[in-house]
Amino acid sequence: MTLSISLDVAREWTPAEDATTAESSAPRLAGSTSRFSRFVLLGGIVLTAALFASGAWQRRWIADDGLIVLRTVRNLLAGNGPVFNMNERVETNTSTAWTYVVWFFSWLTGLRLEYVVLGISLTLSVVAIVIAMVGAARLWGGTRSALLIPAGALVYIALPPARDYASSGLESCLVLFWLAVLWWSMIRWSQAQIVRPTAFFALACWAGLAPLIRPELAMVGALALLMLVCAPVPSTRLRPWVFRGAAVAVAGLVPGSYQIWRMGYYGLPYPNTAVAKEASGAKWKQGFLYLQDLAGPYWLWVPLVVLAMWAGVVLWEQRTPGSAADPAVVGSVVTDRKRLLLNKIHQFSRWLHSPAAVVTLMVGSGVLLTVYELRVGGDFMHGRMLLPQLFCLLMPVMVLPIRLVAEAASHERPSLDWPFAIVLVAFLGTIGWAWFAAETTAITSGTTIRASGIVDERIYYVLYSGHDHPIRAEDYLDFPRMRPLVRDIAQTPNGGLVINLPDQTYWYVIPPPEPVPAGGIGHTVFFLNLGMSSMNVPLNVRVLDPVGLAYPIAAHTDRLTDGRIGHDKNLDASWVVADTGVVALHPWMAAHIREAQVEQARTALSCPATQDLIASTRAPLTFSRFRHNIVQAFGFASTRIERIAKYDLRRCGLPEPLPPAPVEPR
Repeated sequence: MTLSISLDVAREWTPAEDATTAESSAPRLAGSTSRFSRFVLLGGIVLTAALFASGAWQRRWIADDGLIVLRTVRNLLAGNGPVFNMNERVETNTSTAWTYVVWFFSWLTGLRLEYVVLGISLTLSVVAIVIAMVGAARLWGGTRSALLIPAGALVYIALPPARDYASSGLESCLVLFWLAVLWWSMIRWSQAQIVRPTAFFALACWAGLAPLIRPELAMVGALALLMLVCAPVPSTRLRPWVFRGAAVAVAGLVPGSYQIWRMGYYGLPYPNTAVAKEASGAKWKQGFLYLQDLAGPYWLWVPLVVLAMWAGVVLWEQRTPGSAADPAVVGSVVTDRKRLLLNKIHQFSRWLHSPAAVVTLMVGSGVLLTVYELRVGGDFMHGRMLLPQLFCLLMPVMVLPIRLVAEAASHERPSLDWPFAIVLVAFLGTIGWAWFAAETTAITSGTTIRASGIVDERIYYVLYSGHDHPIRAEDYLDFPRMRPLVRDIAQTPNGGLVINLPDQTYWYVIPPPEPVPAGGIGHTVFFLNLGMSSMNVPLNVRVLDPVGLAYPIAAHTDRLTDGRIGHDKNLDASWVVADTGVVALHPWMAAHIREAQVEQARTALSCPATQDLIASTRAPLTFSRFRHNIVQAFGFASTRIERIAKYDLRRCGLPEPLPPAPVEPR
């Protein structure tokens, strides 16, 4: 029993083939099937893409986290470099590739950033579905007398979170696109007997981009690359070990070069978000809550079981009863243990160059990524971080065959065609589930954050902003406290630290000490919602957050044990008062900030280890600084600051400062 299909496998493969349109692929996918079968396949792909595009458009939006990406793009376009705040080198975006994709198309078109990212997101999401379906069609397309119809694709597009994050401005669309192209390319490679070296290296390069798409995708890219180099190498003048070494070098060229640059420029071996969210930490209980939050309301296990049953029946029908092992693969019978071991290794190497191995790769990657997401605790956005995992599991069954007629001998008595009946019931069940899931609202709490910390992010911002489709930065000015923030900044030309009071009723601007230099000291905003705040203020306004996505001091504190996932760090405002150098005395300072804590934080910031950490992002980027950052990058990543300044003094061995003398206002 195999998953291979009777395509023209002797055809030389290049990644450019079939890439332009699904229509050009359909005749080769269908092989000897009728024009009607090809029409059904093409029609199914077009219909699925249209349904997904329509559903995504109806739910279009840009998330607050999506606006964080655009702030970095604004700085790139302004010539300030890939930073969130001017003169502070912090990588606030998890997906490096997504930042530069958005920057490139923004530079190319000159259009408004929000519309550029919306267009890219929708396009890549829909194209990813199409490519995944074409790849699955290549897998199953050799089935005789059968129609290839949408199956797993219907499951994916029916999920509300899938349509929510088809836009959103986040990198979800790029993740799906990378996975789909990898899947399609690997399937084509596995079916080709003659592979051009240039095509092979192009596939290796694509797999190598994984950590730049998202860091955890490095697991998928590494497995794909391992499969490529362990399989028989294409015919070439190079020795096999040289060819394999060249493939690894090609795969590692771009991510390796960027990694060296990242460590020197940012002073970290991975994005700052991985430090802020403790990507190596374990929160298994929260992770299973996150899985249940997606799988439970939609009964997601039902279509997965149904599709597995459908695919199993098709494979059972394709089996060749009583077939012996292929002598070309197995080779002659050997008795010597060493030769037997070498023979098994050779068989395994040949198996790696097969559609079955590619299916194993994608399904295994889906399981591996799911385990990782469970370990880190998932996310606070409903369903978002499990969509790539689901996509991996569904790619082999994005389309599945359904037989047109039973292939029974004419002399046999007519009987119920059980395989056909099971497949038909599975197809109708998939459609029924898709209808149910598309109309299901999993989270009905609106703007109330539940105990799990998970929210329907799109609905949350729709309700709070009052816009059905919050896309532009100014749409978020109707979010509570945003217009007063812009107003207070405009009314304080001397600058200062802008802090939202604990009850979140109004802003407090802590002024700079006198004498104020000409032009003021500029503003610093300390607020949780980085995207909407940073995109509605000029680039010379520094925007920091207590979670640490854009603020290294907060990022390097320890997480709260029972804090909300994704928000389980909360730096006290006294640290940012000490860091910015504004007036640290009452009544000029907000009443909820204690003067003694500010003095403790100011002293704690003088700790040599903390100063070195701060210098890694703020000191001028000289060659010596670049080199020092590379050497210390892993050390900086592991550095942790006590959230309570008094305790951090003990960590550094510093004396506790005397309380400040009271000062009477003039």
